[in-house]
Amino acid sequence: MVESIKDILLVLGRIITILPLLLFVTLFMGKRAIGELPIFDFLIILTLGAVVGADIADPNIDHLPTAAAVIALGILQKVVAKWKISNRKIGRLLTFEPTVIIQNGKFLNQNMKKIRYSIDNILQMLREKSVFDISEVETAIIEANGSLSVLKKPQKHSVTLEDMKMAKTTSAISFPVIIEGTIYSNVLKDFNLNEAWLQQQLSNKGIVDIRDVFFASMNREHELHVSLNDEKNITIPPIKH
Repeated sequence: MVESIKDILLVLGRIITILPLLLFVTLFMGKRAIGELPIFDFLIILTLGAVVGADIADPNIDHLPTAAAVIALGILQKVVAKWKISNRKIGRLLTFEPTVIIQNGKFLNQNMKKIRYSIDNILQMLREKSVFDISEVETAIIEANGSLSVLKKPQKHSVTLEDMKMAKTTSAISFPVIIEGTIYSNVLKDFNLNEAWLQQQLSNKGIVDIRDVFFASMNREHELHVSLNDEKNITIPPIKH
């Protein structure tokens, strides 16, 4: 019983001492390590959590080496961050390259496969950017930290009431009707359409086999927008760090 109380008091003492140190080291590492979490910074944060968690949970672990490890990790992160700024080669080795996943309103299937992002992932991230119709997108990029950057087509840029001298109409929204060769019949039914109509629309675009369709969406005006599995004649901008 006495030993248990002693262990509890020891753990409480470690929490009281280690958390202020962890806070100081995190602030020392800087806002970038917290907000953007590039891959190396993510590993540092992950290691800090493992070191501190083990120290707090196990009274048998020496406390002083944990404090030294926390300080060393903070210094290491700061040094590597400076290297990444001063030397682009090192920076590129320690992080991912940005990846273009939409160009001119078309999904780039092969690029999405490389970074293992699904259509559902991208559609959700687009909605979080207030984009509900892929045809509005000129370029969309998955950044090194996994976030999505979107450039809308010039004619789709938001304007103010002052610019237009009129009230803004409702935003465009499109609905998936084909995803990876599978027809979403319930969406067609909601629009009082059928698969024969869809096949005709695809035929008008020169698409014979529905399995060639990676993604297709339709807006309220029944305008069909299609991305193929292997889009050709698309110039991908050479976006680097």
